[in-house]
Amino acid sequence: MVVLTLTGFSSTHGHRSRSHHGGDGGGCSSSRQDHDSSTPASGGDATRRSRPTRASTPTPSSSGATARPQKDGTAVLVHCASPEDPYATVEVRNPNASESLFTVKITFKDGYGGTIIKTSDQTYVSAKGTATLRVAVAGTGRVDDIEHCEVNPKAAVDR
Repeated sequence: MVVLTLTGFSSTHGHRSRSHHGGDGGGCSSSRQDHDSSTPASGGDATRRSRPTRASTPTPSSSGATARPQKDGTAVLVHCASPEDPYATVEVRNPNASESLFTVKITFKDGYGGTIIKTSDQTYVSAKGTATLRVAVAGTGRVDDIEHCEVNPKAAVDR
């Protein structure tokens, strides 16, 4: 919800502005300013002030009342990291009707099944689309020890 208060600031973006006090009309002032172009500036206090109607009326997308909850996507390992290619490659699918941000969790393991590193990365995927995510492991210093990768099949949507 957006609440606007007239405080003496003026803006020329998208509105006609008329300054009766000289200068550029910006900033804060203790003197009166006429912000309604339909009300004359001379003679007494202006009794009518206009308010933007779009700011006081929430749109369906901003209220969340009509928005459907986003579904989690899926993640599939395409290639595990190796010394020749120190990146795990994961394919992420978006079941939603709008672009969504997904978090993918990957575990890199050694030949004994021990965890070398657990990490996660994020990627945007277009509506009903698929994206390829490459996750670097070179910074761990243990790329030579990686025997296999495990990817959580649920790509969590960032709500």
